[in-house]
Amino acid sequence: MALTREQVAHVARLARLSLTDSELEAYTDQLSRILDHVESLNQAETADVPPTYHAIDLKNVFRPDEPCPSLNREKVLEQAPDAEAGCFKVPKITEG
Repeated sequence: MALTREQVAHVARLARLSLTDSELEAYTDQLSRILDHVESLNQAETADVPPTYHAIDLKNVFRPDEPCPSLNREKVLEQAPDAEAGCFKVPKITEG
């Protein structure tokens, strides 16, 4: 699909891009070649290809999520500079 220079200039204006004449020529050629390649991909026969969500099989590489003991809240909050209602209290950094 060959794009015209005017079409590329229109898309550039919509994207608020300022292109020089040489950039406009280069992008017209490059975008036309990209669209031609996509069109050739659309011609591929895919009727017998099962749908996939990923090209290769993936396995979970993470450890099992198992509960384990955590820190004692009171001991942790004893070390905090300031605490309130069982939580860390931090200084306000925004106005209003």
